[in-house]
Amino acid sequence: MLKVALGQEKTETKEMLAIYKKYTRRQASAEEMQTANKQFIDLLKGLGLGVFAVLPFAPITIPVMIKLSRLVGVEILPSSFSEDSKIKRQNTKPS
Repeated sequence: MLKVALGQEKTETKEMLAIYKKYTRRQASAEEMQTANKQFIDLLKGLGLGVFAVLPFAPITIPVMIKLSRLVGVEILPSSFSEDSKIKRQNTKPS
């Protein structure tokens, strides 16, 4: 599960960087920029959780933070870790 989610994040991050490179040459469309900006936000979310992963009691604090954030309507996990993303990936896999 974690390996798949991290692989998905890696792929999306490479795509984001390619879009930003196109943007510097004024070749990126508005839709591509929206996709890249969403991925950038996901990257920041992952980095934010990474800071908490090195703190003591991380196995306790991270799940509590995720639960509390969802109670207030904020998603702190990157999109590749969300349940909606898993369902979408399963539906788009070739049979």
